[in-house]
Parts: sequence; C-alpha cells; structure tokens
Amino acid sequence: MDKDFTSALKKRLQSPQKAVIIPHKNPDGDALGSTLAWMHFLHFENHEAVIISPNDYPKFLSWLPGQEQILILNEKQELIQKKIEEASLIFTLDFNSLGRIDKLGDMVSNAKGDKVMIDHHEAPEDYAALMYSDPQMSSTCEMIYHLINALNPVAFSPEIATCLYTGIMTDTGSFRYPSTTAKTHKAIAHLLEEGANGTKIHELIYDSSSFNRIKLLGIALSNLIQIKSLPIVYITLTQRELNSCDYQKGDTEGFVNYGLSLEGIVFSCIMIENEKEGKIKISFRSKGSFSVNDFARNYFRGGGHINASGGMSTDTMSDTVARFEQAVKEIANQF
Repeated sequence: MDKDFTSALKKRLQSPQKAVIIPHKNPDGDALGSTLAWMHFLHFENHEAVIISPNDYPKFLSWLPGQEQILILNEKQELIQKKIEEASLIFTLDFNSLGRIDKLGDMVSNAKGDKVMIDHHEAPEDYAALMYSDPQMSSTCEMIYHLINALNPVAFSPEIATCLYTGIMTDTGSFRYPSTTAKTHKAIAHLLEEGANGTKIHELIYDSSSFNRIKLLGIALSNLIQIKSLPIVYITLTQRELNSCDYQKGDTEGFVNYGLSLEGIVFSCIMIENEKEGKIKISFRSKGSFSVNDFARNYFRGGGHINASGGMSTDTMSDTVARFEQAVKEIANQF
C-alpha cells in the first residue's frame, strides 16, 4: 500500500468532493467492480460520486450492486460533460492511459478537477495528480480493497464486498493466476466475512451463458490452431461467425483461456473481428515467464500484464493471422 498516496488522498477527502469515476472502454469485472466499490465508499463518506463509462458493459455484469447508476457516454453525453466539468476529483480506475477511454480522454484531459489514477497495469502515463500504480497487484479491485481498509475499514458493506470479490475473482481467473498471493486470499476471506457470496457471484458470472454464447464457443474451439513445433495456439472469430450466433457484448469473455487448458501450451491468442470499428481485437494469455505484455507492445500496439494482455490490428483477418504467425516465429527461441 502506497502510504504517501493514501495520506494525500485522505487529506483531499476530508472536505466534501464532487467525484467522477471512470473505468476503461469495454469494462470487465475488475473495472466495474472497482469503480462501483469506490462509488459506494465515497457515498458512505458523504461525497458526491458518479461513474461514467465510455461504453456499455456485458450483460453478465448487469447485476452488480449500483450498476444502474452508471452513466454511459453515448446515452448521456451532455450530462456527462457537465459532471466532468464540475468534478473536483476524477478517478481513473483499471487503466493508465487516457487513450483507453476514447472520447472521454479529451474531456478528462481538459477538466479542471484533479486526476487520481488507481491501476495495476504496467507503464502508466503521467496525467494524474495522484497515482497509485502497482503492477504486482492481482487486480484494481484488490488495490481498492487495501485503500478502503487504510482509509476507513468501517465502510465495508455487502455491496462493496460483492463488487470487490467479483473483480478479484475475474481478474485472477478464479484465483489461479500467478498474481494471486496470500494477501489476495486474505482480502477475499475478509470480503466473504463482509457479505460477499462467493458461490452466487461465481454462478452469476460463469454459469449464466446464453445458448448462443455456447454455440459461439463451439465455433471458436473448432477454429483453434496450434503453431507447428511451438507451444502456441490461436483462435479466430470473424464478424460473420459472431453474427451467426447473435453476438452480444461479453459473449467471448474467457474464450482465450481455453487454449491454455491444453497440455504443453504456454501461449494462447484469440483474434475477434469488429467490422463496425474496422479492426480486429486481440487477446493474449500465457503461463510462466513468457511476457505477452512485451509481445503485444512489440507487435500489436497493445499491452497489459506479463500473462494477460491485449492488442489490435486494422488488417484483414488473414493478414492479421499471417502477422501473428510471423511474429511468433521471430520469438520462437523464448520457448
């Protein structure tokens, strides 16, 4: 826990604040869990606080306590502009580059309020007046847990516990990634004591798939290809394949991890076409010491963590696949 950050933030929060809290585009469990938990905490401390999301979030997260209060950029643009202009504090959670929030980036950059970054990704940009950055942490939700614990542990509630448990669980792959530490499990134990229902949360996240999502998973697995003589697999999903299963936001969440369930595979990739945005979204996962963060930064304009990162391509699917296959050949000596 960064004591200097905690002291500085505690001082700012001694007087009533108007706060805006922002997750990254296409918010996942950690982004939504951390922003919602922080909103609940600020409300408990008698501050005004609102969450502004760059776009909508997956249906499987729509049960999180307080999510109905989130403002979505393309639905409430005038109100959002006003909230950002009036904010005394702007919290950016689970991202460290304003490029991750699209149009909101310029609004935040030009806003008068102090920016506060809380994030666990590598290579943070220098835009925040206060910054709590720790790439060793399992999740931003674990960071928020320690922050609340340092500021006012009495504030923990079933709502906060549920949001934080959700983010830690999803960002650690149900507590199996190397970033999961003894401290993570101690935090989880405390959150269970504070009212998080781990069994129910797991069911709501992982056991609520639609029929079409399972069909899409079948297509994804049928497209699985292993790179010859390397412990690397990749999956492709074209826009046509997504459309055939009535794709909804979040339907492909976790698909990339299936590659790592294969014996001997240490690097898995999924490439998903988005015709509307004119790009291919790419997710990378790895085991052990191979850094998909470095791979994503070097070859696909992305980044993230050592074992979980993302990137993108504006090429066609066939060209993107060819570029990926060439890239892994160039780093084959790392396996």
